[in-house]
Amino acid sequence: MDNSGKEKEAVQLMADADKKCKSSGSFLGGMFGGGPHKVEEACEMYCRAANMFKMAKNWSAAGNAFCKAARLHMQLQNKHDCATSFIDAGNAYKKADPNEAIKCLNAAIDIYTDMGRFTIAAKHHINIAEIYESELVDIEKAIAHYEQAADYYKGEESNSSANRCLLKVGGYCAQLEQYQRSIEIYEQVGANTMDNPLLKYSAKEYFFKASLCHFIVDELNAKIAVEKYEEMFPAFSDSRECKLLKKLLEAHEEQNSESFTEAIKEFDSISRLDQWHTTLLLRIKKTIQGDEGDLK
Repeated sequence: MDNSGKEKEAVQLMADADKKCKSSGSFLGGMFGGGPHKVEEACEMYCRAANMFKMAKNWSAAGNAFCKAARLHMQLQNKHDCATSFIDAGNAYKKADPNEAIKCLNAAIDIYTDMGRFTIAAKHHINIAEIYESELVDIEKAIAHYEQAADYYKGEESNSSANRCLLKVGGYCAQLEQYQRSIEIYEQVGANTMDNPLLKYSAKEYFFKASLCHFIVDELNAKIAVEKYEEMFPAFSDSRECKLLKKLLEAHEEQNSESFTEAIKEFDSISRLDQWHTTLLLRIKKTIQGDEGDLK
């Protein structure tokens, strides 16, 4: 479907809205009233133009139009509408200019936190984190936004949402070799979930991940950690993850890379290990003397 006509219409609407803004601030406009009314009309026109640009898939123009609407909403002291327009702008810019999208989402977050709407602010910190993950590939900044989202969720007692954000942080910290931070997160989330009847099945996975991070740092640390997790959460002792850890610790102590690999293969044949687990296991295996550093 040809939407070029929509784009021309949107350009004209933008021009008309700009004129309304100028006339609302003029001397005559002030004398004869209608200033705020004209600003409201201009605001509506910018939003209509933005939606037409969206139909024409001109995402940058749509983002710009929503930003203009947001600034007018702020002028009119309509905080909620201002934040909504900045979110709309961010969503449009996501498809064309990730950095501009982040600026708009941050502007909305500032308004939401000022209004005490921390749950919504947290949600948009996650949106920013996802842009840093997938578009800009800046994992450090993604981590910072996931951590901020987790803090806001915790403050609002949304603990399961906070845990989801923290698990993202834990995963990335381990990839960046910030193992102590990963261990703290996995232990914290594991302890939070092990007494919950609906979530306790996941606790063994978090203690498994914490153990792998310990293992990379120091074999003795890992042994002590596994014993601690078994004491904290007896169901961990019977898990396949715990049995695997004990086999790996034994193989590592004997510096036997073949036994190490066989234990992983056996586990993987039933429960597939993802890229994160494979990466950490390879790092551990490389500490075995004379190892070539693969899991084959």
